[in-house]
Amino acid sequence: MGGDVAVDLAAARQDAVHEDLRSGGGTVGLGGQVARGGRAVARGGAPRGGGETTATDRPGPYGRGADRRAVGDELRPRLDALRELIALSRTRLDAETLEDAGRVLEAANERYRLSGEYTVVAIAGATGSGKSSLFNALAGASRSQVGARRPTTCQPVACVWSDGRPGAEGLLDRLGVPAHRRHTPMDEAPELSGLILLDLPDHDSAATENRTQVDRMLELVDAVIWVVDPEKYADAVLHERYLRPLAGYAEVTFVVLNQVDRLPGDATDQVVDDLRRLLDEDGLALGEHGEPGAVVLALSAATGEGVVELRETLGQFVAERGAASRRLMADVDAAAERLRSVYVADSRIGLTERAREEFDDRLAEAVGAVATGRAAERDWLRHAYRAYGSPWSRLNGWRRGRRAEEGHTGSGLTGGGPPGGGLAGAARTGAADPGARAGNPYAGPPRPGRGHVGRQGQYGQVSGVTGVPGPGGGEGAADERAAARPVVEQAVRAVASDAARGLPAPWAQAVCEAASRGAAGLPGALDKVAADAEESLRGGPVVKPRWWKVAAALQGLLFALQVVGVLWLLGAATGLTDTTVWLSALLPAAIGSVGGPVLAWMCRVAARGPARRYGQDAERCLRNAAAGCGRARVLEPVAAELLRYREVRERYAVASGA
Repeated sequence: MGGDVAVDLAAARQDAVHEDLRSGGGTVGLGGQVARGGRAVARGGAPRGGGETTATDRPGPYGRGADRRAVGDELRPRLDALRELIALSRTRLDAETLEDAGRVLEAANERYRLSGEYTVVAIAGATGSGKSSLFNALAGASRSQVGARRPTTCQPVACVWSDGRPGAEGLLDRLGVPAHRRHTPMDEAPELSGLILLDLPDHDSAATENRTQVDRMLELVDAVIWVVDPEKYADAVLHERYLRPLAGYAEVTFVVLNQVDRLPGDATDQVVDDLRRLLDEDGLALGEHGEPGAVVLALSAATGEGVVELRETLGQFVAERGAASRRLMADVDAAAERLRSVYVADSRIGLTERAREEFDDRLAEAVGAVATGRAAERDWLRHAYRAYGSPWSRLNGWRRGRRAEEGHTGSGLTGGGPPGGGLAGAARTGAADPGARAGNPYAGPPRPGRGHVGRQGQYGQVSGVTGVPGPGGGEGAADERAAARPVVEQAVRAVASDAARGLPAPWAQAVCEAASRGAAGLPGALDKVAADAEESLRGGPVVKPRWWKVAAALQGLLFALQVVGVLWLLGAATGLTDTTVWLSALLPAAIGSVGGPVLAWMCRVAARGPARRYGQDAERCLRNAAAGCGRARVLEPVAAELLRYREVRERYAVASGA
C-alpha cells in the first residue's frame, strides 16, 4: 500500500518534480511565545494580546490527531521511496554515499518494530544546567543523583510512566539503559502516560565516554529537552555542535531556560528574548499559535516555577503518539538533503533533438553517405547509358574501362560511362582490425600487415571506417578511413556530453560509460552497414525503367539504318549498286548517324532527374542504416541510463517530500 501511495504522489506531481528539486525549499518563519509562570512571553518580553494565556488555554503544537495521522501517512511512502532509491542506486553510487540513508531505514524499521505506545524524551544539557533537578521534578521524586561534583550523571537514568502497558523494556534495551537505572515516577500521572524520560550525561563532560554516549542516544530518542542556564545558554558548543545541526528536528525539540529564579526582575524576559534570537540564528523554527516548531520554556526546577506548564506541554506531546514519526521524518529529511547533490540535476536532462540529428549526421559522414549517393547516381546514369547509348559509344566506353582496369585506375565496376561523366570509383577497404574491434575502438589507427579483407568498387567511401588498406586502396582510401575514425569518436563524445549535461556526477559518468561501451563495436557495425550498402548497389538499380528498353530499341533501329545506309553508299561507290540511287542511301545513313547521338543526348537529359532521386534514396538508406547502428549501440544505452536516473529522481522527490 505504501508503494502505491508513493507512485500516486510521484505521478500527481510529475510536472513539478524537476522544479521542486531544483528549488532550495521555502523558508520557515520563526517566532513564537515563551511560557513562564503561567503567562505567554512575546519576543519583546511582553504578553501577546495584552492578556495572560496559560499553557492549557493556548493552542499548543501538540494534541492534533489529524496531524498525527498525516505525519504517519506521509512518512511510510517516503520510507518506501528511500528504500527503492537505495536499491536503484547501488550500482551507481558507492556504499559510503548511501550509508546514512541505510541507517535511517534501519532505525525506522527498528523503531516501528518496538512499541508505538511510548514516547522517548531525553533531557540533555551542559554541566551544571540542572538537568537532573528537572528530571527529578518531573518524576516527583529523587530518581537521578544531584550534586556539586562534576560530572554527576555518568550513565543515563530512565523514568517510565507505563500505566500498565508493555513495550518499555524493548525501547530501554535499545537505548542501552542499565536495568538498575530504570525507575518509575512517584505518582502515575495520567497526563504523562506512555512517557519514557531519560536523564543523559553532560554533553560537555570532560569524560569522552560520556559525550559519546550522549551523541549515540540523541540519534535514538524521539524528542529532546535541551536545558540551558542563564550563564551558558549562549555556549558555542551547544549551538554549533547540537542545536544548529539539529535545526531540522524542531518539532521534537524543547528548549528550557532553567534557574530563572536566579534572575532579577525583567532579566528573565531579556534572557529569553536573547535565547530566541540565538535559536533563530541557528535556523531552529519555533512553534507559535499551533504552528509546528520547537517549544521554548522558562522555569526553575528548584522552586517549581514553570514545571507545571512543562508537564502539561509534555502531556500533550506524549498523548499525540506522533513524536517517533516526526523524528523519523526529520531523519529522512536530513538523509535526503545529504543526497541532494547526487540526485538533483542542475538543468533539464535528456538528449535534445539537435544532438540526435548531429549524431546521425556525423555517422552518415563517417560511412560516406553523401559520396555513396553521388556514386549511386553516377552508377544509375552508367546503367542508363548502357541502355540508351549508341553501340559505337558503348564499345568505346567498354575499351576505356578495360584499359582502366588493366592500369588499376578504378574507373568503375563494369566500365563504360557517359561522355564527360567519368565514374570516380576508387578502391576502398573492408574489414577492420579484429584487435581494434575487440578492445577500445579509439585506441589509435590499426597497424598494417594484420589480417584484412579488401573490397574494390566505386562505393568504397562507405566502408573501411576501421580497416586497413585493401588491394588497390591507395593512400587516398587510407586518408579517408583515418579521417572517418575520429568522426565516429567525436560523434559519440558529443552525444554523451549532451546527454550528461547537468546530471549529477555519478549519473553523468554512468551515461558516458554507457556511450563508451556501445561505441566499442560501433565502427565494426558501420563497416558492415557500409559493405551491405555497397553490395546492394553493386548490381545497379533493381527495377529498370521501361523507357530504357524503348531507347535501346530505337538505338538499335537507328544503328540498323546507319549500317544499311553506309553499306548502300559503299555499294554505290564501288559500283556494286546503281550509282544513281546514292542520294537514297544517304538518307538512312544520315538518320542513323545523327539520330543516335541526338537520342542519347535527349535520354541523358531525361535521366538526370531519376538518377538524382536514385542517388538520394541510396544516401538516405545508408544514412538510416548508420543511424540505426548508432541508435542501437549508443543512443539506446544512453537513453536507458537517463530513464534510470529519472526513476531514481522521482523516488528521490517522494523521499525528500518535494
